[in-house]
Amino acid sequence: MAGKALLDGVHLIVSYIARIGAPQMLVVAHTAQDKPEVRGLQEHLPDVNSIVLSDALFRELAPVDTPSGILALVEVPELPQAQALQCIVLLEAVQDPGNLGAILRSAAAAGVEAAYLSPGCADAWSPRVLRGGMGAHFALAIREHMDLVALARTFVGEVVITSLQGETSLFDLNLSGAVAFVIGNEGAGVSQALQQTATRRVRIPMPGAVESLNVAAAAAVCFFERVRQRQ
Repeated sequence: MAGKALLDGVHLIVSYIARIGAPQMLVVAHTAQDKPEVRGLQEHLPDVNSIVLSDALFRELAPVDTPSGILALVEVPELPQAQALQCIVLLEAVQDPGNLGAILRSAAAAGVEAAYLSPGCADAWSPRVLRGGMGAHFALAIREHMDLVALARTFVGEVVITSLQGETSLFDLNLSGAVAFVIGNEGAGVSQALQQTATRRVRIPMPGAVESLNVAAAAAVCFFERVRQRQ
């Protein structure tokens, strides 16, 4: 269904209600009706159609491997963006849903204003990404299928790419102004075309006995180094 998403679990549904509004429909597994948080959510939404399914049918229809017992059908929101963006993230072909969800969650927590996803990224509104995002989708402007090279070239501020060969430590770079962080594919990294748009290539110091960080971990380090500097 174009423009629709399924939210699994009370936490995600409550986050959606708090920031966006009521869902279009609730779908509940038979035994989940006995859970106080599910019953409370249904009572809080008396005007929303609620369908109860057998546990077996619910498991077949659920979009995740370990369903919580309650789903909500919602409109995919397109959150507005600020006129002059101070911190954004450009995500190029991040394919693992768990990684993408974790990056969006860290971005929202760190006050990143917008996330731009290239073609080849996991679907931002797929169930696994939504579960990993833990509500980030309702606090962060997300735009999919974007031309990241064009965005980077027009961004007014630093365009920062992490690289093992970066000439500057991330911790020595002034991140207090406008910043676009570029995060590349888990295996291939950032494409050559997008690398050429960088104003800064930085490395994350790793004194331990590993060569690189998981892409979601690296993104979180970048986001929260900016938070640290601005505080």
